[in-house]
Amino acid sequence: MLDGMYAAAAGMNAEQQQLGAISNDLANASTTGYKSERVGFRDLLYSQVGQAGTSTEAGAGAAAEVLGRDHAQGAIHETGNPLDLAIQGEGFLSVKRANGSLALTRDGSLQLDARGRLTTAGGELVQPPITVPRGTPSSAVSIASDGTVTAAGRRLGRLQLLTVAAPDRLRAEGSNLFVATADSGAPRAVGAATTVRQGALETSNVDVAHEMVQMIDTQRSYQLQSSAIQTENQMSSIANELRS
Repeated sequence: MLDGMYAAAAGMNAEQQQLGAISNDLANASTTGYKSERVGFRDLLYSQVGQAGTSTEAGAGAAAEVLGRDHAQGAIHETGNPLDLAIQGEGFLSVKRANGSLALTRDGSLQLDARGRLTTAGGELVQPPITVPRGTPSSAVSIASDGTVTAAGRRLGRLQLLTVAAPDRLRAEGSNLFVATADSGAPRAVGAATTVRQGALETSNVDVAHEMVQMIDTQRSYQLQSSAIQTENQMSSIANELRS
């Protein structure tokens, strides 16, 4: 009896984790450059059970496992802001965080800090550092398709666009930032197929309709697991009454 309750409880926990991922995706449906989470399920430990001269395997339920992010291209939205840029193709902007570590992002909502340096909306410095001369209006800043930044005809630098062998294995750090891992491979320069589009942003690749269907399915599965526990509990109570 308890095995069935444990298996159902494990299933409820797995569905709860998937529901959390869906909720996070829906909350970021309008976040620039956001990539939706991918969640899968795996079987828990199976054990051999012998009863009435027969042998079978009894499972301990299922567990949810985050498989990474879906790095499919999001739609491109024209903004007209010269400091906005959208990456078309694979790759990420290289940025430096406040603690000095490097990270990757698809969020091209760039800004100028007090020193005229290009930063992300979260304040991370674009790498390599690019500084716009003081007093230069943002309308005078030009970003070419290869990432070269100029202002009033003067070349200021070039954005470093990087990619990895397995983007879905990047570790999400929050605030639209990713960090390379041993599984993702080390960052390397993107190929010529990747271009930058000035005055536009990449929208989130979350499919709201799909996520809503997934949410309803997950909630129903959770309710079924809960009903299974209630049934197991009732059967256990009946068995106890028969023994007494």
